[in-house]
Amino acid sequence: MEKLKDKFKRKLAENNYKLTKQREMILETILTKENWHFTAEELFSAVREKDKDIGMATIYRTLELMQNLNIVHVLDFNDDSRKYEIYLEETHHHHLICKNCGKLIEFSDQDINYFESELEEKYGFEITEHKLRFYGYCDKCKK
Repeated sequence: MEKLKDKFKRKLAENNYKLTKQREMILETILTKENWHFTAEELFSAVREKDKDIGMATIYRTLELMQNLNIVHVLDFNDDSRKYEIYLEETHHHHLICKNCGKLIEFSDQDINYFESELEEKYGFEITEHKLRFYGYCDKCKK
């Protein structure tokens, strides 16, 4: 957690921003929940438990700033809400998405990395990023 907090502080300073009390509280809230995929509204509710004075506009502005600094990523799962997750450069992962309840499960697989390398070699194509999502039903919903 401290490593990510330091990374955020450094990126803010490099871009002439300050680590305000509100930004720090928002980051800490995100970091305390492991593998959290959240909407702005969910983040707002979690932060409000610590500080009743924080406003929704502060949440939106901070999320936009964090996205611009590659601290969080927006996840587009073709539903009506924007979800966010903390961006960890060291870990590339994919998602399983339940079509019924919306549950998100992260997974990582070395076979996919091997497949990506084969595609690059076979087609002479340099892949710079990929997003893999599988849609189906979680254990609870398939029963």
